[in-house]
Amino acid sequence: MAPRTMPEPAAVGRRAAEILDLITQHPSSERLRSSSMKYSSCWATFTGYPAISRWSLDRDSGPLLTEAMRVLALKAAVFEFSGGDEEAAELLVPAPVDEMIHAVLAQFTLMSRMQRDLRVTFPHATELEEFTYTRGCVTDEYYAAAGWGPQPLRYWLDSAEVTRRLNQLNAHYQAAGLGRDGRSHNFDFDMPEPATAPVRVSG
Repeated sequence: MAPRTMPEPAAVGRRAAEILDLITQHPSSERLRSSSMKYSSCWATFTGYPAISRWSLDRDSGPLLTEAMRVLALKAAVFEFSGGDEEAAELLVPAPVDEMIHAVLAQFTLMSRMQRDLRVTFPHATELEEFTYTRGCVTDEYYAAAGWGPQPLRYWLDSAEVTRRLNQLNAHYQAAGLGRDGRSHNFDFDMPEPATAPVRVSG
């Protein structure tokens, strides 16, 4: 199979910047932002956000949302220029940013309204995702062409670095009684908690 020809970075960057501006100017933009932030506080994986060094949801969710919206604009531009090629539009993205993208796309009604109003498609297909983001890939070229400045490397983590950090995290998860990547545990919530001995006060 011949390698896929990706759209030119300059064209994608220009169009992505336009799309992001349109999103920002949309009447539902602030609601989308606040809804996505609420979602991120009630759901998170053990393998996305926690890969960030000294991660704090309160501090990091805002900047992560900015990066997620930029990537969604890039993906929409690639989808447009590739004639609706979902595989081409499924750009490689670091795990922390990808997790925030899921939080945004969970706002289904708002995103559907934006797609209709802006006449833009925000593609996303889980079965096409690959978690092999590497610094210098075409995603970085598109990002640079959009004119958004340097990527915040706190969040744009190479997949090898994410793997290294997750290996460290899994040691802590397992010590706390959680299975690998926090996907299982043996805590039985139906069993009564052991009684604690009363505290004796001398006097």
